[in-house]
Amino acid sequence: MNHQQMTDRIARGNGFIAALDQSGGSTPKALRAYGVADEEWNGEDQMFARIHEMRSRIIRSPAFSGEKVVGAILFEKTMDGTVDGVPVPRALLDKGVVPFLKIDKGLEDEANGVQLMKPIPDLDALLERAKGLGVFGTKERSVINSADPQGIADAVAQQFELGHQVLSHDMMPILEPEYSIKAPDRQEGEAILRDEILTNLDALPEARQVMLKLSLPVERDFFRPLVEHPRVLKVVALSGGYSREEACAELARNHGVIASFSRALLDGLRAQMSDEEFNRTLGEAIDAIHRASRQKVDA
Repeated sequence: MNHQQMTDRIARGNGFIAALDQSGGSTPKALRAYGVADEEWNGEDQMFARIHEMRSRIIRSPAFSGEKVVGAILFEKTMDGTVDGVPVPRALLDKGVVPFLKIDKGLEDEANGVQLMKPIPDLDALLERAKGLGVFGTKERSVINSADPQGIADAVAQQFELGHQVLSHDMMPILEPEYSIKAPDRQEGEAILRDEILTNLDALPEARQVMLKLSLPVERDFFRPLVEHPRVLKVVALSGGYSREEACAELARNHGVIASFSRALLDGLRAQMSDEEFNRTLGEAIDAIHRASRQKVDA
């Protein structure tokens, strides 16, 4: 797929984006959930090797294809790895899955109710390397914990600043100002967040688009103005701590939004499973998430 074909594939949204981008801080927890105990690996290299085995098994699975998965977000080490000797981005493209790269390097301490992204050194070089491997776009996450107008404005401004840098490399940024679903003032804060995003979208040049990755909102279809904005290629949702069943139910209430789930996709997969059991379990998860991304409810 060339750049325009990948753009069209994401715009149609006939599926969802798999988030296979657990980084250093979240990898041990992901491995435990996959049935790999801490004592089964020693050091960072072994840890990433074990998580790469899991991701390779997912990508290799016949259940994981462009029929229902339109994109996948990769951790940098995953992007640089291979599946059966094939570079991971190429393995995805061969299956009709558009590759993205997680570029954020973690979060700063909370200030004004938000956690901004840490600096990303040598980003331009990373973007050029990723683009050379066939990666279509990026994903960058910050976190909002309370309805502080200044904090939310700062988080959105940082997201768009980084988005402009990604766009300068002719790549597609997924901006992810995640609103914690545990925040007691989430509905109030989501209104501030939506307005800030709209203001920044309106300031984008006409020829430019971004993607948005947002927590599923308290009010159904609350992000419809973002879905319909001409500067937005696609709005995707994170599961944000919901179970798969809960996340899919919430997703189905939001028209035009597709999933970009991580834990809710991987839940139930175990290293000890036979290939038949693994593929069946993964297929059931993919079917449920695809259905919620495509089939919406009005009640």
